[in-house]
Amino acid sequence: MKLSKLMLLVAGSLASCLIHTSAAFAAEVNVYSARQEELIKPLLDTFTAETGIKVNLITGNADELITRINSEGRNSPADILITTDVGRLARAKQQGVLQAIESETLSTIIPANLRDPAGVWYGLTVRARPIMYIEGKVDPAQLSTMEDLADPKWKGKICVRSSNNIYNQSHLASLIAHDGAVEAEAWAKGLVANFARPPRGGDRDQIKAAAAGVCDIALANTYYLAGMLADPADQADAAKVKIFWPNQQGNGVHINVAGAGVATFAPNKANAVKLLEYMVQPNAQRWYAEVNHEYPIRTDVAISTILEGFGTFKADNLELEQLGELNAEAIRILDRAGWR
Repeated sequence: MKLSKLMLLVAGSLASCLIHTSAAFAAEVNVYSARQEELIKPLLDTFTAETGIKVNLITGNADELITRINSEGRNSPADILITTDVGRLARAKQQGVLQAIESETLSTIIPANLRDPAGVWYGLTVRARPIMYIEGKVDPAQLSTMEDLADPKWKGKICVRSSNNIYNQSHLASLIAHDGAVEAEAWAKGLVANFARPPRGGDRDQIKAAAAGVCDIALANTYYLAGMLADPADQADAAKVKIFWPNQQGNGVHINVAGAGVATFAPNKANAVKLLEYMVQPNAQRWYAEVNHEYPIRTDVAISTILEGFGTFKADNLELEQLGELNAEAIRILDRAGWR
C-alpha cells in the first residue's frame, strides 16, 4: 500500500473517531431542578451510566428557576424542569416555559389525574398530606376529616407552615374544588383560629414543634416524616408522631406530586423525553421509594418499609390540574383568612 493511501486511511479513521467522540459528548440533557441535588443526582448518574447521555444539573429555588427559564427565552439551555407540587408545574405551564410532548410510555404508566391532560407536565412521584398527631395527647377516635380541624375543639393545637408555601396553597385549592370557595374560606379561618403559634419554618419544623409540645397536631407531607424516621438525628422526635388518614369515608386524603416537564425551547428535546421516560421505569421508581420515601407513580413498585408503617389509605383522585387553576383563588382566600 502506498504511503499516501495509508495516510488517507489513517486520517479517515481519525476523523471517524473524532466524529463519534463528538457525538458522544453531544449526547446530553440539561436539567433545572428544584429538588436538592442529593435527592436527584444519584438517579441522573445512573441514567447517564445506562444511556451514555450526560446530564448537566442546575439546582435552585423552584420559582427562581421558572423565572430564569422565562428570562432566558429562546437562548435557554434548559431541557427539563423538575419541581415539587403541581402548583409550580401549573405556574410553569401558564408562563409558557414548558411544552407539550407526546409519550406513550408516560401516558400509559402515569395515571391521568397525575399528569397534565395536554402533556405539558407529568407527575413522577406522589406524596400525601395527612394529619400528624402526638400519641397520648390526641385520641385518634376524635379525628375524622381535614375539614374537622377547623372545629374550635382544636384551638391552640395545630402547627402548619406559612400560607406562602405552595403545599398549603394546593391543599386549600383541593378543598375549593371539593367543597366550594365559601366553605374553603370558612375552613381556612377556622384553622387559623386553632393555630398553636404563628406559622414559621418548613414541614419538618412543624413535626419537631409537635414533638416538643408546642402543638398536638401538625400538617406535613409524608416524606418529611419518613425522612426524619430514617435519620438518627431526628428519629426521637419523629417517633412521637403518628399518622391519621383523614377523609377516608369521603374524597380521600390530599395528595400531590413531584413532577417535570420539557422546556419550551429545549435544545435536546429527544434526550429530555428519554430522561422523563427513564424516571418512571421500575428501577428509578424503586430508588425514589426506598431512598426518598415517596410513593411511586407505579402500582407495581413497592413502597419503603417506613411508608408501609404509615398504613394504607384512600387517596384523593382529583385531577391535579385543578390545583393549579385554583391557585390564585386559594391565595386570595388565605390572605382573607389571616393565614400568614
